[in-house]
Amino acid sequence: MHTGVYSEVLSDTWSEDGAVHTIQRSCKLSVDAPRLLKKIAGVEVVYFIQKNTLNWRERTLLIEAHNETFSNRVTVLETCLYSVHPDNESWTCFEQSASLDIKSFFGFESTVEKIAMKQYTANIKRGKEIIEYYLSELISEGVTEIPRWTPPLQPPLSSDPYTIAAPTSTELHTASSSDISLGNSTIQTPQLLSTLTDKLDADYIERFLGQLTPIQESCLIQLRAWLQQTHRGKIPKDEHILRFLRARDFNLEKARDMLCQSLSWRKEFQVDTILNSWMPPSCLQEYYAGGWHHQDSEGRPLYILRLGQMDTKGLVKALGEEALLRHVLSINEEGQKRCEENTKIFGRPITSWTCLVDLEGLNMRHLWRPGVKALLRIIEVVEANYPETLGRLLIVRAPRVFPVLWTLVSPFINENTRQKFLVYSGSNYLGSGGLVDYIQSEIIPDFLGGDCLCEVPEGGQVPKSYYQTEVELENADHIRLWTDTIYQSAQVFKGAPHEVMIEVVEESSVITWDFDILRGDIVFNIFHSKRTPLRKDTSTALPELNNVQLIDRSWTLGVDYSMVESPLTFREGESIQGSHITRWPGLYILQWKAYGSAPSRVDDVISSLPGSAHTSKLMYYTELLASHDFRGSMTSLESCHSGFSQLSGGTTSSSQSHGSSFISR
Repeated sequence: MHTGVYSEVLSDTWSEDGAVHTIQRSCKLSVDAPRLLKKIAGVEVVYFIQKNTLNWRERTLLIEAHNETFSNRVTVLETCLYSVHPDNESWTCFEQSASLDIKSFFGFESTVEKIAMKQYTANIKRGKEIIEYYLSELISEGVTEIPRWTPPLQPPLSSDPYTIAAPTSTELHTASSSDISLGNSTIQTPQLLSTLTDKLDADYIERFLGQLTPIQESCLIQLRAWLQQTHRGKIPKDEHILRFLRARDFNLEKARDMLCQSLSWRKEFQVDTILNSWMPPSCLQEYYAGGWHHQDSEGRPLYILRLGQMDTKGLVKALGEEALLRHVLSINEEGQKRCEENTKIFGRPITSWTCLVDLEGLNMRHLWRPGVKALLRIIEVVEANYPETLGRLLIVRAPRVFPVLWTLVSPFINENTRQKFLVYSGSNYLGSGGLVDYIQSEIIPDFLGGDCLCEVPEGGQVPKSYYQTEVELENADHIRLWTDTIYQSAQVFKGAPHEVMIEVVEESSVITWDFDILRGDIVFNIFHSKRTPLRKDTSTALPELNNVQLIDRSWTLGVDYSMVESPLTFREGESIQGSHITRWPGLYILQWKAYGSAPSRVDDVISSLPGSAHTSKLMYYTELLASHDFRGSMTSLESCHSGFSQLSGGTTSSSQSHGSSFISR
């Protein structure tokens, strides 16, 4: 990125076993920038700190660099990692990433950004030339092979299959550079290097996860490490994380986005408790023609759906779309539970189930528009939140109208899922090549010509006496259970934060919060107000938004209101839980504002909002607890800020007798 002038060694250290050599240098560099810009900045050269870590044990070279000059105005971070290819030791993997954050630079921010991008591109080419030069030098000296480093003592493998064992081999499990980036929440080195070299216990993989290549294993470890940073306290099981990785072909960034959205969705609609809270109405129990039925030949739980016998129009009119969706979600949750049970029973990973769909009786009445709409929505929700849970879909007795239905629904089904469909028309599901290839003959249901009595409801027409009006459906208890959530959603714009007021009667009361950042980066702050705020709700002007303004722009910080904690910045995809023990009674304001937003208020920006541009989104829940009701569930947890960046001038908040604790879960 720069032309070097000279470098000075700041430190040169070796690990005790001689496996890791670390050198830190201060580099004086000349930047190829216009003379006018150099004159305004008052410098001809800039200083960078470079840290090189050569790890003989893991056969990696990690190079990290950051700028010292103008660090309060510009932040440059660059990381290079050289490693041995996991599948071919004759190859070297090279991963390089860099970030540029320009806070201010004398009004030349755009120019600096262009210069940086141009020189970074040139640097990649230059780096390749340097590598080739030194390789040629080694070859000319007769050095064509360097023996592997031998550890003085081999550490034992972990006996606990549920813990990550310390690296015990020189084989490096890594992925391509495109897979390592996790969007705005990249796992930073050296922690990234640590997660790359961790390994799962082989017995644990074979017993619970199935076949994994070294790269796939590395992706799982990296994504789990990222979740431990940002979602502490609610980490899904490895098999659940693995489903999302497989659904996105082990692209870490795509899998991370999909999984984070699903975790927020599960929290918002309380899906984790659905098996305990959801009781299907009697109409569903009688006329929904589906149910669990033993398992297939590979040990997968088997679900049978007699779709052709179901009165979809009657069910929608009697129960509504939400109740049907909720029932399907409970089926999927039950399926995951049964997979875990079968894994224990059969002693091998069972991570998906088989669905047998009987279309006998399917006709044009099933193509009723609201019914198809409900089906498409169900498919969309299941595809987004239960990936790779369907092992096989067997469709039998498909009638002539089936291609019409398939044309409607297939675009909403993932290509990987579509490949698991097997369709039989007429009676060709009987005999060799049919169901017996996938299901043991003794459990084939009686209505399909087998000998096993199947207790799945037969379906049939829903009596019109069950039908409800639209008003009744909107007010039905089972729908309220679905749409009623303790969490609220809010939009946050540049210059227009979202604020919530909490009135505290007694000092030492505890304000608690739990919020997920669905989109964008957000700064969170807490204020104590001496004045009663006047609510400014942008939802009045824009009904689709939820954005409330409380702090008036005429207020003066330190006079009308005061900051009770240092602000903290949280990144997209993070889930935060925390609390604040109040010092005084009065009004407290929780504020979420877009990272880097201007100090202007919503009145100044609302007219210029171009749709959803520069919009952040969050989902939050707050609660005020009396001190005698508080059991320390927040403050007893370790205050963790490893994934958070603070605003300049702020200090890290920690759990004290009075103050806040932030927990990234």
